[in-house]
Amino acid sequence: MLRVLALILFLTGIPMQAAAAPPDAASSDVDLELVLAVDMSGSMDMEEARVQRLGYLEALRHPDFINAIKGGYLGRIAIGYFEWAGLVNEASVLAWQVIDDAEDAEAFAARLEARPVGTRRGTSISNAILFGTNLIESNAYSGVRRVLDLSGDGHNNVGPPVAPARAAALERGIVINGLAILIRPSNSGVPLDQYYSECVIGGPGSFMIPVHEAEDFAIAVRQKLLLEVSGRTPAWRLRRAAATPPVDCLFGEKLNPNFIERVFPELNR
Repeated sequence: MLRVLALILFLTGIPMQAAAAPPDAASSDVDLELVLAVDMSGSMDMEEARVQRLGYLEALRHPDFINAIKGGYLGRIAIGYFEWAGLVNEASVLAWQVIDDAEDAEAFAARLEARPVGTRRGTSISNAILFGTNLIESNAYSGVRRVLDLSGDGHNNVGPPVAPARAAALERGIVINGLAILIRPSNSGVPLDQYYSECVIGGPGSFMIPVHEAEDFAIAVRQKLLLEVSGRTPAWRLRRAAATPPVDCLFGEKLNPNFIERVFPELNR
């Protein structure tokens, strides 16, 4: 019932902070189930990887993030985290945690800060989406919204194709947002921000934020988290111009000279 009421308030635009959660609210009910899926592929040098980590730590500890959470109907979210490259680094997974105050956010940030920073080979956005989808589907929480927040600095080049993986997540009501890291952009032919906009993000209100300078990373992450927690769609949401040719979502795979287009029927379930 709480979930339904929160959804009604969210859709009708009634300020959610105006209504307090009943004292007997189930501990599993949250405003948002949010997974942070962070790219640690080999194309990220150690400086970029450290900048990225610091950006997430600063955003999680920022008062604006806490205030956005408290402004929700229930005033609490459930958050998880993992790092990915060609495969998901399962040792990087931070178990789900409920955040409803600064102490909770600090505890989650401290767990993340304690993790070593390192990179791995390959870039599989599709494996990250599939893993994140499973984390959300299998958790113990019930959120009005479910969001997979994916950051990366390259195109999908290993694993299953990204489009069916994205479709599988969207079918389950999971929104995918993106942070395209363009600090060291490649000259591969398809701009990463356009690729993310057309091939990675999806779902109601989904958006993508590009990061061009290292010093802008923390601000971009904080902006992204605030939008996700509040459930708002940015007015500047990137859209492809009508005259721009559509992106081939197999672009990254086709850069590999040994590429053979395969069929993944398990993604069509």
